[in-house]
Amino acid sequence: MTQKQIKALKIRDLLDHYIPETPIPLHHKDAYTLLIAVLLSAQCTDERVNKTTPMLFAKAGNPYDMIKLSIEDIENIIRPCGLAPAKSKAIHGLSKILIDKYKGSVPDKIELLEELPGVGHKTASVIMCQVFDVPAFPVDTHIHRLAHRWKLSNGKSVTQTEKDLKKLFPESSWNKLHLQMIYFGRKYCPARGHDSANCPICSIYG
Repeated sequence: MTQKQIKALKIRDLLDHYIPETPIPLHHKDAYTLLIAVLLSAQCTDERVNKTTPMLFAKAGNPYDMIKLSIEDIENIIRPCGLAPAKSKAIHGLSKILIDKYKGSVPDKIELLEELPGVGHKTASVIMCQVFDVPAFPVDTHIHRLAHRWKLSNGKSVTQTEKDLKKLFPESSWNKLHLQMIYFGRKYCPARGHDSANCPICSIYG
């Protein structure tokens, strides 16, 4: 085991201590509503998404009802989440594809998810691990930042960070770990105003 792997496992132990519980931060009731919520969370806070989705899901909590709405209707509801024109087209388009190709269900293969409009690798990875319990390590900007800050990755790209983290941590821990990192970053290791001396991980490994 390399020194970096040993450090990674010690960091995981600290994450287990400080963030023992990892509820999914986006409110949802099934695979479809989580897919839409994750799509909306791009360049938007989870808090704002959770304030927006109740109105959307009250009108359309499944793909069949969603395609009954116009793209403009969807756009008006999701506008607080930003990038509304693109996101509304993606939501309407992927809902139609789910009906036409998958009988209204969300597919359980990452490559099929990535074919859907507005669904990138990170969004697909979230669905794989949080809905289908398939090991994945979704890397968002927060995890990318922490991995670089903790010197677990060179931080050149989110793709490289994902590869580095997958090598360092056991596959069985990926699904919980990515959420632990997100919650830890928000509470102890923020992007701005961060005091490394008071951070339980940076004070040791920063």
